[in-house]
Amino acid sequence: MRKYSTLFLIVAALTGAIGFSGLNFAGIEVVRVLFLIFADLLVVSLVARLFFRDDNLRLQRIKK
Repeated sequence: MRKYSTLFLIVAALTGAIGFSGLNFAGIEVVRVLFLIFADLLVVSLVARLFFRDDNLRLQRIKK
């Protein structure tokens, strides 16, 4: 989970810096939308980390 949080933080910061720095090019709206998506994913991953702190959780096979 920490890996995803840092990835989303880096990508959100990068797209935010590019999208809201005042540059004008053809794909600026796409960059701004990507910033919003990655910022939301960052918040979701941080909230999930608060609720599911146990790193030893593993999937278990259900016995029938």
